[in-house]
Amino acid sequence: MSNRLFQGLVHQMRDTIDATVGVVDDTATIIACSDLTKVGTTNEFVSLDLSDVHDIFIRDGYTYKPFGSRAKPEYAVFVEGMDDTAAKYANILAISLFNIKQYYDEKYDRNNFIKNVVLDNVLPGDIVVKARELHFNSEVSRVVLLIRIISANDVSAYDVIQNLFPDKNKDFVFTISETDIVLVKEIKGPVDEKDLEKLARSIADTLSSEFYTRVNVGIGTIVNNVKELSRSFKEAQMALEVGKVFDTDKAIVSYDNLGIARLIYHLPTTLCETFLHEVFKRGSIDSLDHETLFTIQKFFENSLNVSETSRKLFVHRNTLVYRLEKIKKLTGLDLREFDHAIIFKIALMVKKYLSSNPAKF
Repeated sequence: MSNRLFQGLVHQMRDTIDATVGVVDDTATIIACSDLTKVGTTNEFVSLDLSDVHDIFIRDGYTYKPFGSRAKPEYAVFVEGMDDTAAKYANILAISLFNIKQYYDEKYDRNNFIKNVVLDNVLPGDIVVKARELHFNSEVSRVVLLIRIISANDVSAYDVIQNLFPDKNKDFVFTISETDIVLVKEIKGPVDEKDLEKLARSIADTLSSEFYTRVNVGIGTIVNNVKELSRSFKEAQMALEVGKVFDTDKAIVSYDNLGIARLIYHLPTTLCETFLHEVFKRGSIDSLDHETLFTIQKFFENSLNVSETSRKLFVHRNTLVYRLEKIKKLTGLDLREFDHAIIFKIALMVKKYLSSNPAKF
């Protein structure tokens, strides 16, 4: 990648400096040059022993200025000529190329560093040291969003998301699989769950409306230290998994908004099965037909209000009462009573969880 960076600057300098200019690496191979025919050739007069210093030297009609981030130079700029002007050009180019390389390496390494932290590939003790090396602010509020592609077009969702968050010093975007893209977003000022959901919605809407790409977005919690980014990522992952299990039908799922679903997701399956047997000891939950389950759902949505639910379902009040009595006969639970309704609601969620075939434990 350095070769391309160097060639870009050398090419721009071609018209300014009326002489051949270029860069050699530590094997004396020309990796960038204003004369493209020379790229890839080796200059036998320059072995980059370079006497292990960064001083200017002259070889075969060219002025060389070594540069690099280590004690021993990794590269040298060369300028055609042996006078003071050639030396000045060599010095200026060496400074420019070194700064470009340092900026690129730091930016690339930061992204790589964040990716490894998020995926738990860095030891906690090494995180602080590496962050300091990269001049990375560890104690800024950040949040992890996991963008999962459900259906895609030819366009790269990764490129779109990168363009939506162009500040590469604050926000980091990387892929972890063919379908999963991670956004680590810096947070400034007071931001709540609704603000994060609005941000996630804008990403999903942009991809959907402009690029015909459908995504679901899981949102972790805001963390105040880079060490905690892996936790925010796991929360975003869980948000998507729990949302899928419990059929939330939401494209945007926030960990903070999972409520009781998160608790059930962590329960041992044996405990869940025992709970279901206790609740439905008179009869199986599977004996409830689709119409009855739909009625129950609407009854919950309308805060256990019989009149309001019957109006929304376009059924007579007595018809709804009959259906509720049928459920009471089967389960012993009267859904018009708040405590009974809670037990039944949890039982339905537990049933969904078990139907998703979680690992037995």
